[in-house]
Parts: sequence; structure tokens; C-alpha cells
Amino acid sequence: MGVDKITGEMQDITAKISAHYVDNARNLPWRVPPKISASGALPNPYHIWLSEVMLQQTTVAAVVAYFQKFTKRWPTVKHMATADEADVLAAWAGLGYYARARNLHKCARHVTEMLDGVFPSQEAELLKLPGVGTYTAAAIAAIAFGERAVVVDANIERLVARLFAIDTPLPKGKADIRVGMDGLTPAVGAGDFAQACMDIGASICTAKSPKCDKCPVQIHCAAFANGDQERYPVKPPKKAKPLRKGRFFWIERDEKLLLVTRPPTGMLGSMRALPDDQWAAGTDGHGRPPSEGNWRVHENVVQHSFTHFSLEVDLAVYQSDKIAINMGDNKNTEFGPGISDAVWWPIQEIEDAGLPTLFAKAVRWAVKHKLKESL
Repeated sequence: MGVDKITGEMQDITAKISAHYVDNARNLPWRVPPKISASGALPNPYHIWLSEVMLQQTTVAAVVAYFQKFTKRWPTVKHMATADEADVLAAWAGLGYYARARNLHKCARHVTEMLDGVFPSQEAELLKLPGVGTYTAAAIAAIAFGERAVVVDANIERLVARLFAIDTPLPKGKADIRVGMDGLTPAVGAGDFAQACMDIGASICTAKSPKCDKCPVQIHCAAFANGDQERYPVKPPKKAKPLRKGRFFWIERDEKLLLVTRPPTGMLGSMRALPDDQWAAGTDGHGRPPSEGNWRVHENVVQHSFTHFSLEVDLAVYQSDKIAINMGDNKNTEFGPGISDAVWWPIQEIEDAGLPTLFAKAVRWAVKHKLKESL
């Protein structure tokens, strides 16, 4: 069934979704509840921008604590603009997709320096901000400023695809889904309507085992009528991810661990990390340690999945308290950023280092197995 065949139902669907939201909206720290927003109250644009960037490819459950931490440390966009990028990246550690954090900092500076700390309200102007794409611009315009914008995230994508039984496989099918959402989006209250659809997608119209008996628009759903809800949205066959091998190097001295700062470009850029052997999405690491010495290799201590590949990590542990690595002018980039960029970090305070999840997994494994005690 195409969207064009049921346009007469659009207003009814919109009204039912909006009414459901009034009594069932999720309580989220960046939201203005619908019973308050009905009076014209709008949320803080900084909060909406920050939450929407965090929510890209990340669950609400994971984001709430980060959002609260960020807004406590940097209450306004101007506060974030004055922060060091390294501090923003460290606070972001664990959320993944670290380019988002770098763009977050760039955007904060842009808004502060070029726009006097005021976010633009128009979708076209929001698109000019660093790290703000089509979805994020529409979400900010609609939710933070009350503009009519067509917002389509993964939850909305699933809801609309099922409502109209849109069977064009993704990503091509996104165009038809957007047409469907455009037809549903009201002229007034587009922000609340988008959030209402998000909530239904997250709690009722779920990817697996949707709770159709609780859905306010079940009677209008073409996929439900056909009994094949989980077929939508139609996705192309998954490609097998290549498996890469990498090696991290654990160098400890006086209860402190050697950490380096990764290059600003590339994967996990500008993040603190263990030295490694230059593994990458397209190649295995070379496996060679950054110095001569007695190394003990623990094989496959971490398995980690990236978007386009999976990684198995060995951990090589330096077996001496005497460090043979030159900490001064060594600019050897064969081991990533070069040992000259290294710092000694207290192992007892390693949680404060802001390591990316991949490296944090390896550190947790090492601490759990008490590697130094086995020397």
C-alpha cells in the first residue's frame, strides 16, 4: 500500500498519535512535557541540540546520564565553547562515534563566536552548523523552535514504514518514508508530534515483538492488517563484516599506565588510549612492540564491533619495571601518535582518563586479571 492511497486518513492518524503523547510522553531531561508545551513553552535549544547529537546511533537509556553530566559541567553552549576539546572527548568516552564529540565542540565554538551563542531557528541555517545533518537540523527546528520540519529518526522510520507498508528497501525507501511523515506532520506542534512518533517507535512499534495492542493507530496500520509488521522497514541483506586483528601494549610503572593521545584525524581521533600497532578498518596491525624487551602476549582479550568491521585485540604486557622506551624526542609514528605524546596515568584513576570503550575494555580485562601480579 502506498502513502498516496490513504491520504484521507492522515489527519486522523496525526490526531491519535498526538493525543496518545499527552498522557504517555516519556519523561526526558531535555524535554518540555506536552501539557506544558501546549501553552507555547519551548525547550532550551542548547539542550535539544546536545541531546540530538548524543542520540545519533545511541539509545535514550545510554544518553540520559551523559546529558546530565554534560549540562552540569557545561551549562550553556558558551561554556562548552571555552572547554578544551580533550575534556569534551574524555567526557564523551563510552558513547562511541567520537567524531560527534569533536563536531560538538566545533559547533559550540561556531555558535558562540559567530552567532553570539544563539542557535538559528531555521532548518536551512541549522544545516550550516558543524556536525548538524538533515535529521538533526529538522529535529532542532521543530522541537526547540516550533518550526514545521519533517523529522525522521530510526523509530519514526519504522512506524511510518509499517503504517503505510512501504516495501521499498532501505536506503532508497527513506524517500517514501519521508513523504509519509511529511503528510502526517502538522503545521503547528511539529516538535511534539515528532517526539510522539519517536515514543511510539521506542516503546510500542519496536523492531521485534511490537506491542500492537497498545498502539493508538493500529486500525490504520497496513502492516498490522497484513500480519507482517516485523518485515518493515525493508532492509537490504547484511554484508559480512571483515575481521581485523590488533595489538595493544600495556606498559606499567609505579602503578601508572602509559597512555598516548591518538592523532586528531582517523578513528578515535584525539582520544587517550593505550599504544597500539596501527590496526585499521582496512588492515590488521603489524604486531610489533614499541621497544625491545620481554613482552608477554595475551591473545584475543577484547572483541569489539565497529560499523564496518570487527576487531580482535591482543594485549602485550611489558615484563620489566625498567622502561626502555625513549620518552623524550621519539617521533616514531609506527606506533600511532609517537611515544613523545605519552603520559603516565595512575591506574587507580584510569576511569578519569576518558578512554574509548575499546581501550577501556582492555584495561578492565588487565585489571581483572591482575597482570602485574603474574610477572
